[in-house]
Amino acid sequence: MQVLFKVDRQSQNAPAWVQTYTLDVDPGMTILDCLNRIKWEQDGSLAFRKNCRNTICGSCSMRINGRSALACKENVGHELARLQQIASTAALNSQPAESLPEITIAPMGNMPVVKDLVVDMQSFWSNLKAVDPYVSTAARQVPEREFLQTPAERSRLNQTGNCILCGACYSECNARTVNPDFVGPHALAKAYRTLADSRDVKTAERLEQYNQGTEGVWGCTRCFFCNSVCPMDVAPMDQIGNIKREILANPSVEDSRPIRHRRTLVDLVKQGGWVDERQFGLRVVTNSFRDLRGLVTMGKLGLRMVQRGKFPFTFHASAGAPQVRSLIESVQNLAVESKQVNSQP
Repeated sequence: MQVLFKVDRQSQNAPAWVQTYTLDVDPGMTILDCLNRIKWEQDGSLAFRKNCRNTICGSCSMRINGRSALACKENVGHELARLQQIASTAALNSQPAESLPEITIAPMGNMPVVKDLVVDMQSFWSNLKAVDPYVSTAARQVPEREFLQTPAERSRLNQTGNCILCGACYSECNARTVNPDFVGPHALAKAYRTLADSRDVKTAERLEQYNQGTEGVWGCTRCFFCNSVCPMDVAPMDQIGNIKREILANPSVEDSRPIRHRRTLVDLVKQGGWVDERQFGLRVVTNSFRDLRGLVTMGKLGLRMVQRGKFPFTFHASAGAPQVRSLIESVQNLAVESKQVNSQP
């Protein structure tokens, strides 16, 4: 069958434009197979990265029909079926019967374009290096000693160890788009892999580092895009959540506004079934009157709210507060039990 491939073309620091190629393909051909044929048979100037062609190296990551994926993993038949499903779900008019099916291909996001589908991944690698994703242990000082682990300890590393650093999650990360200081889901997934490693001895230092402002885990917007595009099921957003739980459970980690936000939210909902906005602002922003800068901020906001009649002077607990409290405590107890089981040799 014939398919139209609409490929974003661009040179560095120049406007992008779209070039269309028509290709006779089989449904089982991968997108990378199609790009190779375009380059070999129609346009040798088309630039894209590739290497293993077997979903191992992560080199051929690009945006295919609007979402980041590996060109060597996705095939034509799957992509056309996915587009048809999206069109039918959204009740959109599909393409006219006489028109050729289309597949759009563009470079990854959150990274500057070098040429066509090739992007500059310097920020991607720099942010990975910033989290220091390597096991650091005193045992390295004794070369004769082996790094022994039980099967259970090793199994905790399997999911995050599957990351091939393709950049798909980084490309789709909304937090990275709006906050250039955020290190990205790929880096934090690797960070949790180190935290989960029984051979590492720098847990407290790492948690302090990942707890810093919006550069670390608290910069995640939980949009779920990183999980949805990861070709290896690493689930970066889940690993970020695991780091957050480690931070909240570790009393040695320095108190911060994100930590107070999380703990206060849970405490207030446990008490009243929903959030008491008066206490929430005071406990989170002003740190219970200990943060002078936050107190000034809240003072100005509070005055404006009083003037406009939007300050709640009373709080009425939810009728279902006891049930909510019971549910939260059950989840907390399960989390503690799960951690105890995982920590057993």
